[in-house]
Amino acid sequence: MDTVTAPNSALRRWLWFVGLWAAGVGTTGAVSLVIRFWLT
Repeated sequence: MDTVTAPNSALRRWLWFVGLWAAGVGTTGAVSLVIRFWLT
């Protein structure tokens, strides 16, 4: 079960990258909105 050349592994790695990027962007946006509403 260690086939690195499998396309499923590359797809999973790409999905992980996109998921982490989306989570980072979403967290940053949420924090900025909370700070903006909290300071006003």
